[in-house]
Amino acid sequence: MDKSVNYIKQAALALDKIRSGKPLVHSLTNYVVMNQTANILLHIGASPVMAHAQEEVEEMAALAGALVLNIGTLDPYWVESMIMAGRAANAKGVPVVLDPVGAGATRFRTDSCMRILEQVKVDLIRGNSAEVSILAGMEAKIKGVDAVGTADTHAAIARRAAEVFGVAAAVTGAQDAVSDGITTLLIDNGHPLLGELTGTGCMATALTGAFLAVEKDPLAAALGALVSFGIAGEWAAKVSQFPGSFQVALFDEVYRLRGVDLTEGARVVVGS
Repeated sequence: MDKSVNYIKQAALALDKIRSGKPLVHSLTNYVVMNQTANILLHIGASPVMAHAQEEVEEMAALAGALVLNIGTLDPYWVESMIMAGRAANAKGVPVVLDPVGAGATRFRTDSCMRILEQVKVDLIRGNSAEVSILAGMEAKIKGVDAVGTADTHAAIARRAAEVFGVAAAVTGAQDAVSDGITTLLIDNGHPLLGELTGTGCMATALTGAFLAVEKDPLAAALGALVSFGIAGEWAAKVSQFPGSFQVALFDEVYRLRGVDLTEGARVVVGS
């Protein structure tokens, strides 16, 4: 049996667990996407909280099912908050997701990501090809927070990042790749209109947090989040072909997703 089939089954079960359990996902995320990521978590069935004050991040992270760290609108205070939250999550066995938004664009962003990775046990990194490449020491070009070009495939980038940092890695784009350094899976779900909205990568990261809250295997969790988001994008594109109304439809279709939709609609293969 294709190894991907078992991962799809795990992901489908995880989605139904999110629906029934409503796990708390604590997000230290950026100002641009707070509303979108909170809503996407609600629509998948999770309970979102956005708390970054140093006076409460440790308590909140300790209560959560998963912690999401997103460096999109970064400043030194937020870096400290993220490290405090990450350490508190580690102490309680709460899984941690890192979204290295714009890593490589500036030294501050890259250094902040590396500092988080050094001081916090991160379970999963989710980023675009350039961000993840740069963190893993591979060649890439980035413009602001957008990937311009990389020297390697998404599968190679995800696998290398997983090996370097000892985490699961998810690299998103026209084709998504997830890897734990041993197994690499390629995901073909999605639609080009997802690239016409700001924050879709951040929303995918938030969904990964929801899946990690109920699924211990980070590879299965990453697969579930990206397949779910991709299928919802495909469904939304049947409703609207323009970005504004597509975004509304995307939220509706995430709300409609159930585990059986992943089993029936996932387009996943094992990568080399």
